[in-house]
Amino acid sequence: MNLTRLLAERAAAGSPVRVGLIGAGKFGSMFLAQVPFTPGLEVSVIADLDPERARAACREVGWSEALIAATAFVDDGVALTGRDDVEVVVESTGNPGAGITHARASIAAGKHIVMVNVEADALAGPLLAHEARAAGVVYSMAYGDQPALVAEMVDWARATGFEVVAAGKGTKYLAAYHAVTPDGVWDHYGLTAAEAAAAGMNAQMFNSFLDGTKSAIEMAAIANACELDVPATGLAFPACGVDDLPSILRPREAGGILERSGMVEVVSSLERDGRPVFRDLRWGVYVVLKAPSAYAADCFRQYGMKTDASGQYAAMYKPYHLIGLELNISILSAALRGESTGQARSFRGDVGSVAKRPLRAGEMLDGEGGFTVWGKLMPASESVARGALPIGLAHHVKLVRDVAQGEVVLWRDVEPIHSEAAIARRDMEAAFANRAAAAE
Repeated sequence: MNLTRLLAERAAAGSPVRVGLIGAGKFGSMFLAQVPFTPGLEVSVIADLDPERARAACREVGWSEALIAATAFVDDGVALTGRDDVEVVVESTGNPGAGITHARASIAAGKHIVMVNVEADALAGPLLAHEARAAGVVYSMAYGDQPALVAEMVDWARATGFEVVAAGKGTKYLAAYHAVTPDGVWDHYGLTAAEAAAAGMNAQMFNSFLDGTKSAIEMAAIANACELDVPATGLAFPACGVDDLPSILRPREAGGILERSGMVEVVSSLERDGRPVFRDLRWGVYVVLKAPSAYAADCFRQYGMKTDASGQYAAMYKPYHLIGLELNISILSAALRGESTGQARSFRGDVGSVAKRPLRAGEMLDGEGGFTVWGKLMPASESVARGALPIGLAHHVKLVRDVAQGEVVLWRDVEPIHSEAAIARRDMEAAFANRAAAAE
């Protein structure tokens, strides 16, 4: 609770925390909007494939021309990581391959790395975090995004002596959404294609939020950071409001839906018939905890907590997350405390690629949120044993076999992938797969 004081000390000493931002999209822009209001924090350089677009983003969020003129704009993220005027690198491209490259370049340059790029974290986060720890720098999830917020709540619950029964977030979900493609996504957001284009909204990115892929990626990141388990058959997306969290998200033996205690799960803001859930958690995060004693359960009741019928299970939640507007917490935690706001410690969750329709040999996969596959959360041990193709590698790769609709695409179903991201992923599997199996 002392980040403001520590930052003020840096500002008074004339030694601001200097940040290099890679990727000036929506998340990056939201972060940039807060920079002028955070004395002691400076963005010295912004890397984007289109530097002029990055300058326009700065103007859009309210930067003065003087502040823009004092900032370097480049098109090379790797070069950014080696600059002397960068202390913390923020990777916000959303491209898993680029994210792995930039993270490793940051680590090699001795820079802390805040990984907005949860796609890269789900693909090879355990390995990247291990490499950062070995190098003595911080590798961190991005505060403001759900995984870091959930990790914080899990840490709070465990540090206060509670058993974490379940943790996750809310979203808008129906089973039919798994088959939605970018061509049909805007109907589900109540927008026309023209309105979305005018707002600069990317159809494939927004479709990844809808078709379940982003939820799977985020839950894999949470499972790996918090050493929680993932459902054997994938996310169930139960329709559940905040008042019902303790009753629904408890083990089956206690009357809930979980295979066991200590799981990740995503709750839907829609009933299966499309009706809205009462007091939904669409934009928020939660943790379900269990009282370790009868005394603690009595305290739940005395202080007005919503519990299950037994009084043992209760939930804490945040109704909203502010995405890039909250990113400073991760940056300052890394620079001023040498701490992450969550990082992968194990390999328990993975995201396999599932065919949205019958796929034929010769077709090109188009990755997260596209026309061909969606991402399914899987236990890491099962994913590795089956040879599931991670969703983070299912882009611009050609199928060599037919894959039926609803089937998991395997490594052997596509042409060999020789990218740095694929090599890092294989290295991560080799280093962590046995630990994943042992954790089952």
